[in-house]
Amino acid sequence: MKNKKITIDDLAIMTKRGFDEVGENMKQGFSAVNNNIRILSENNAREHEDIKLRLDNVAYRFELVELQKRVEVLEKRTGVKKS
Repeated sequence: MKNKKITIDDLAIMTKRGFDEVGENMKQGFSAVNNNIRILSENNAREHEDIKLRLDNVAYRFELVELQKRVEVLEKRTGVKKS
């Protein structure tokens, strides 16, 4: 095989192609990462909403204690035994 003479212009073109390939690979990689972040964010928002709905339907401990005291007072006044 003959040794081909490479000019500065040839080197510049090869370098540009290399940078273009790297740039395209990075663009695709960032696009995939952005898509993954979007999916995770949507999942996080859904799970957050599920947790909020569950907590909205849960009685707080201090409310339960207060209600228990009131029931005990009513049971004493009416003579109803605790079950």
